[in-house]
Amino acid sequence: MTARVVTVAQQKGGAGKTTLAAHLAVAWAREGYKVGVVDIDPQASLTKWFAERARVKDAVPIELRCVGGWRVQSEVEKLARTVDLVVVDSPPHAETESKIAVRAADLVLIPAQPSPMDLWATKATIDLARSEKRAALVVLNRMPARGKLAEQMRGKYAELGAPVAEAVLGSRVAFAAALLEGVGISEHAPSSAAAQEMAALAAEIFRRLGPEQ
Repeated sequence: MTARVVTVAQQKGGAGKTTLAAHLAVAWAREGYKVGVVDIDPQASLTKWFAERARVKDAVPIELRCVGGWRVQSEVEKLARTVDLVVVDSPPHAETESKIAVRAADLVLIPAQPSPMDLWATKATIDLARSEKRAALVVLNRMPARGKLAEQMRGKYAELGAPVAEAVLGSRVAFAAALLEGVGISEHAPSSAAAQEMAALAAEIFRRLGPEQ
């Protein structure tokens, strides 16, 4: 049985790709799934988080691959044969590795902050997913707690023809604090609002992935 592959992609840097990839991987692993993560971003932020995680006692197991270039597709396929879910953290910009990662995905997650710059950059990522005939899902990230901004952003993305996740991630320092400790928010503060948001998103994505192949 081959794993489902989720690629986190965004042409704009700083949108929260690595944060999303790490927290989702932990959320799914804590649900009992075998999870692998593939870091193909030259900044290797996910790999650095994983190094911190190696020091955490009783951390839920997650497999890591850090690769680039022509090895991306083969490593994703190889890892997919041994786990239930693969999460790929891709680099920003339309680099070759990003295209390969999108092509390998069952679902492309596009984190987007509430800003015009993110909106404009997201169109390029949506177009990339569409050109590779891959399903895409925009994840509203770092949203303010109050106001109508989330609904306004949903309307803007609807104009681009991109579905938006019902689950929304707030602007919460707990997400970053957890990563500093090498853990996910579901380990760091399992009863927090941040953990509840991530759990809701993880469940929604899993439903959208559909039955295993």
